[in-house]
Amino acid sequence: MNRRVGRAMHDYAMLADGDRVLIAVSGGIDSLVLAWLLVTWRRKAPIDFELQAVHIDRESLAETPGANAQCVALMLQDFGLELSVLPALWRPDPQVLASVAPGHDFCFQCARSRRTQLFDSARQWGCNKIAFGHHQDDIIETFLLNLTCAGNISTMSPRQDLFSGRLSLIRPLAYLEKAQIEEIGRDLGLEPVRSSCPLSEKTRRQDIHLLAEQIYQQIPGAKAHIFAALGNVRWEYLLKQTSGDRP
Repeated sequence: MNRRVGRAMHDYAMLADGDRVLIAVSGGIDSLVLAWLLVTWRRKAPIDFELQAVHIDRESLAETPGANAQCVALMLQDFGLELSVLPALWRPDPQVLASVAPGHDFCFQCARSRRTQLFDSARQWGCNKIAFGHHQDDIIETFLLNLTCAGNISTMSPRQDLFSGRLSLIRPLAYLEKAQIEEIGRDLGLEPVRSSCPLSEKTRRQDIHLLAEQIYQQIPGAKAHIFAALGNVRWEYLLKQTSGDRP
């Protein structure tokens, strides 16, 4: 697993000397392992980089952090990492949430708001990288989600450069499966906090996760093949519109 992380770091040139890295820590096992991993790498890496952990708090009241945020802060203290807690700028109205039709969710709006806060924080603190705990399963499921629900072929990249290269999103766990990250978390004795998702994780992404699991069960090796395919696109065999009259 350590070699997989190292290969992902190398393949996508995720870290460089002098980087200031903002770590997005939700409190799930993925982001907790990510925080531990980057602290560990900073101690042994031949380069010097700074870390700043951030938690978007959807449970804060006035200026008091929610219970989840407080738990996350205590766990990161064990790593020697200080956590900055930011009250969420957007939260769904409970009355609207209770009245929405089945199958509808606020994932896009919620994710966009959290990402905007992270971008603003990175700019404020002079960070040139934002690290997310997304892993191989997340990358595949994002591809399936975009394919089936958004009508495009795309996914999250292990490294994505934004704003003319002034900011990069990095995903050091990109080559690890969810189960492997959970194994690391158990070995470290990490206890993920409960999700504060207002929909209790009953989202379209969860539907796609269950679909992906069915595919893996029915087709041995499917996960590895799908992940490999995302870096092996045969553009000449995709639909391409041509100029001129069409029937």
